[in-house]
Amino acid sequence: MQMTNQQQSQYDRGITIFSPDGRLFQVEYAKEAVKKGATALGLVYEDGVVLAATRTNQDLKVRNPEKVFKLDDHLGIVTSGLVADGRTLVEESRHEAQNYLMTYDEEIPTPVMAKFVADRCQHFTQYGGVRPYGVSTISGGVKDGNPKVYQTDPSGTLNQWNAVAIGKGGEDTTEHLEENWEEGLEEEEAIEMAVEALKKGEEDIETENIELAVVDVEDQYQRVEPEQLEDKGLGA
Repeated sequence: MQMTNQQQSQYDRGITIFSPDGRLFQVEYAKEAVKKGATALGLVYEDGVVLAATRTNQDLKVRNPEKVFKLDDHLGIVTSGLVADGRTLVEESRHEAQNYLMTYDEEIPTPVMAKFVADRCQHFTQYGGVRPYGVSTISGGVKDGNPKVYQTDPSGTLNQWNAVAIGKGGEDTTEHLEENWEEGLEEEEAIEMAVEALKKGEEDIETENIELAVVDVEDQYQRVEPEQLEDKGLGA
């Protein structure tokens, strides 16, 4: 039996609890926030990963418009959804990376970091007085020569991908990646694919609206500025 609006409102105000039909409305609302966020992607190539996101012209006017963040020399993350939630989750992830290094005297593996992010998101779906993070993430890194990409959502779900996209243009971007991604991509090919995929997701964006970083086996985390993308012939 379908719930009325009045019945639904009993389960979506203030705390996250199950409705009679097994839904968590607060989590569903958080996912809707992600659908309005920047289009972001992550993809694996032969020797590393590419992380990228779109930025609006308004984003470019502020001092810190980042959507793609460095967590450690070998690891990065891109967020989509509520910007403040993403920033908080990034800071917590950076602390976790340093704690792991201090405890185990080695860099945190990509899947361990991804699980930390997913667990942190899930934690905020089961307690009163808190709300879920309104953000999804794609984390990617290289450890022991193995590039990996993971995606999380506000419910705490964790998945590993060769290529994936999230945000308002995520569906069309993911479709482009599914059609074109293949094993053994070189770095330049992966960057070109990332730019093309983002432009499929948001047709009105220019190269200057793209934020992109590469995590490579040899060079580790490095940002690729829009001017560099133009130099690679990706401005059209």
